[in-house]
Amino acid sequence: MHRRFPRLAIVSLAACAPVVGLIMAASPAASASTHHATPSQSARALAIAKNAIEHLSIGQHSANQRVSEHATGIKGLTDVSSTNWSGYADTGSGFTTVTGTWREPSISCTSTTSLAAFWVGIDGFSSSSVEQDGTLDECYLGTAYQYSWWEMYPTNSIQVVGSSVASGDSISASVVRSGTSYTLKVTDSTHTANSFTTTQSCSGCANSSAEWIAEAPSGSAGVYPLSDFHSWTESGATVKTGSTSGVISTFADDNITMVDGSGNTEASTGGLNSSGNGFTVTWLRST
Repeated sequence: MHRRFPRLAIVSLAACAPVVGLIMAASPAASASTHHATPSQSARALAIAKNAIEHLSIGQHSANQRVSEHATGIKGLTDVSSTNWSGYADTGSGFTTVTGTWREPSISCTSTTSLAAFWVGIDGFSSSSVEQDGTLDECYLGTAYQYSWWEMYPTNSIQVVGSSVASGDSISASVVRSGTSYTLKVTDSTHTANSFTTTQSCSGCANSSAEWIAEAPSGSAGVYPLSDFHSWTESGATVKTGSTSGVISTFADDNITMVDGSGNTEASTGGLNSSGNGFTVTWLRST
């Protein structure tokens, strides 16, 4: 099956990287690998972030590229590469539901600022709109900070909700559309303060794809280094378009590998499991 490979409109998390850097600057770094700010620190950090959002630029992203079959083997209906996404995207029309579950990965930090986001969403693969939610991890001065968030791009920038996500937390995320109404939900069963449900509207969203993605977020200077998350396993994924409900493999699916500007693999996406509803992304390098 031959399909056109559109330019990735992955602008959704581009706004978050400089913001998170400011969040980190508002809190003193700790020597432990994972740090959760006190209530007063969190309030100050979020106030700085909300102010900074107004001044952010959206990063640009390169086109998808074919991955040669003889070099990698075909793991999805189509294999493509991206400079900031790794995971799977289903393509078609009229998507109404996407869900996924995972254990929040363990993050190994160095002194280099780096980021990794894990999310599910509708749109973004072949459209300029994206409706998404999930978790975000940043390494700043050797410390890992972890959040829950949602975004309806281009209506708003990333909306941070919880700041006590921790490695090993049981996370489920979903985006459900009814007409022009989108319900975005993240549940952290381990630390429930990070859980949320919000309903937003979009009359012009394309609803042309569904995604399960590990992302290296971008800022105005380009793609940030990818935090070492070791591996991220997405499981129990479901998707619906029209009257058809299924799993990732039910629809035309793209296996996405993250590469740097020289073509070196940063994060490798494995094949779908036997149920067609899960896969593992493996971290290989930061840049």
